[in-house]
Amino acid sequence: MKTIKLTMAQAVIRYLTAQKTEINGEIKPMFAGCWAIFGHGNVAGLGEALYQVRDELPTYRAHNEQGMAHAAIAYAKTMNRQQMMVCTASAGPGSVNMVTAAAVAHVNRIPVLFLPGDTFATRMPDPVLQQVENFHDYTLTSNDCFKPVSRFFDRITRPEQLLASLPQAMRVLTDPIECGPVCLAMPQDVQTMAFDFPESFFAEKIHRLRRQGPDARELADAVALIKQARKPVVIAGGGLHYSGALKEFERFVSTYHLPVGETQAGKGALAWDHPQNMGTIGVTGAASTNDLCADADLIIAVGTRLGDFSTGSRAMVNPDAKLLCLNVASFDAIKHKAQALVGDAKLTLPLLANALGGWLPNGHWIERADNLRTQWQRNVDIATTDRGTDLPTDAEVVGAVNRAANPDKDIVVCAAGGLPGELQKLWRTRYDRGYHMEYGYSCMGYELAGGLGAKMAKPDSEVYVMVGDGSYLMLNSEIATSVMLGYKIIMVVLDNRGYGCIHRLQQFCGGPGFNNLLEDCLTVEGGAPKTDFAAHAAALGARSEKVNNIRELEQALVRAKDSPVSYLITLDTDALNTTSEGGSWWDVAVPEVSPRAEVNEARRRYESFKARQFNNL
Repeated sequence: MKTIKLTMAQAVIRYLTAQKTEINGEIKPMFAGCWAIFGHGNVAGLGEALYQVRDELPTYRAHNEQGMAHAAIAYAKTMNRQQMMVCTASAGPGSVNMVTAAAVAHVNRIPVLFLPGDTFATRMPDPVLQQVENFHDYTLTSNDCFKPVSRFFDRITRPEQLLASLPQAMRVLTDPIECGPVCLAMPQDVQTMAFDFPESFFAEKIHRLRRQGPDARELADAVALIKQARKPVVIAGGGLHYSGALKEFERFVSTYHLPVGETQAGKGALAWDHPQNMGTIGVTGAASTNDLCADADLIIAVGTRLGDFSTGSRAMVNPDAKLLCLNVASFDAIKHKAQALVGDAKLTLPLLANALGGWLPNGHWIERADNLRTQWQRNVDIATTDRGTDLPTDAEVVGAVNRAANPDKDIVVCAAGGLPGELQKLWRTRYDRGYHMEYGYSCMGYELAGGLGAKMAKPDSEVYVMVGDGSYLMLNSEIATSVMLGYKIIMVVLDNRGYGCIHRLQQFCGGPGFNNLLEDCLTVEGGAPKTDFAAHAAALGARSEKVNNIRELEQALVRAKDSPVSYLITLDTDALNTTSEGGSWWDVAVPEVSPRAEVNEARRRYESFKARQFNNL
């Protein structure tokens, strides 16, 4: 057996560069790059190894560890999990900074390989700089924080352990069911230790998506259930994108005139103007879809984990409706007492379509869906039209940005606050990757770094990052990275002077304005400072400007598209006004007892919805 002497870090990087993926018949590297912020925990080991392959596996320097991991997540999401990235940071705070991003990847089931530096395995110099000493368990380090937010975790304490660990890491990263973040903690001394590795361990490996067909009995039961239905609704989830099943899905719903509601992750599965696309579904969904769900006799959920925002906290759907879940993961397929159909959507949807024969929903149901869809599109037109005020609503801003974007090519990115609700309802796209929302974890601060990752995945698309002032202030440093790397993003900052979304929720639950809008916070006598977002972005290397209304925003967007570098536009917006049409109840617990009459009234309203929820359990 031929061997090659490598350090542990060199072996990791050599193995990763040997991993390939097939995309549309073309063989490409599985790992498109490595994000790295070096410190004493990874610079001598992984840093040296990455330098040796810098042309084959590019290393990108970021400004914030959480931010670079968000960029890696957005890249993999935009690539439909067919390519991914690596993230490495130093031992201590650098690595722990990535834990939040690991949770984002875990919830959204996005593959990212985390290689955090760790303390000395030999323990000779303990305690080292930035080491967290645990008084009762000396095997614990701060990297153990990755365990609950990783799909696979290992700590490499000997170089030869890679022979077993790396194949398992790749299994998880590429598995359609278990897919998610992998963390291999790397003690800094072990990174530099050498071992005679078999050369065969580094042979090229081509990964292809594994497709699981449905069980014959489950398929027959699903066909029988659908044939009994007269008023069905289909929920399109993100799994349709990851399966590459969009053509099969379009054929299925078109053939049988099935009304479709899209989740945040599923949006783009159908073009916005497709006759079966009713709009989105759930707490921030379209009135058209939600109205149908309240009267449907069958819900067909495809590739969705059925989170509370999609189901209206289980209080939105007709309690007598049956639920059929087509999902590659049995974990999701059995939720909500569903009849499970476990299988890959690309394989299973044609089998369903062929087996249904001449079945169709009730004719009045098809007509009702068409009418509701037309009415909803009128609502979208009204909500996104410029009212001509100097304090526009989020919906008006969404409309202006949407009109500037190419619906067949461009991408909008968002994650947190009130904007995800307005975007889910109102954004129109024909591009299946044109809507990029991180709404599994809804992580504030994802937006700007996520926009960078999306642009790296699709450099020919304009990427529009829509972000509130709160999220911008949480994490904005990757603006400088976008300028440094030459990946231009267009940023629109909606400044409502605080956390407007949670302020509205606070008031809905009966509370007074408190600690959300800046005017309701504890401040010095002069109040909180008015942040100059345009000046801040300019200081990070972007071009920028502040506008006063929608007309000026539309003009600025033209300049932004012409700009060769990242461009930020900021404007003040209305913190209170949202699109009232559509939506459904969301379960946010209200106190049972309060001295405030408004809270007591909110509690009574809450209990009435809880009764509906109970009927769906």
